[in-house]
Amino acid sequence: MTVPKEEKLLDFPCDFPIKMMGREQPEFRDATVALIERHAGKIRSDAIRTALSRNGNFLSITITIKAQNQQQLDDIYSDLSEHEEILVAL
Repeated sequence: MTVPKEEKLLDFPCDFPIKMMGREQPEFRDATVALIERHAGKIRSDAIRTALSRNGNFLSITITIKAQNQQQLDDIYSDLSEHEEILVAL
């Protein structure tokens, strides 16, 4: 039996948006930017989009990076899932 060749989902390098949600606090914003910069280098301000929840309790932050490879993305999502300020990462 032949195992099918794994399909490539992304062609690297590519622009890749990473969306995170957390409580509307300075610690959340600072944590997201610092974590992404650790893996992807300095983030330009125009690569960051934010949206406040209807009641103002939660904030979503989308940071678009130039992803270099799948391992980089895996490392980012691993760190995001372990961080206490980040409630959800997509």
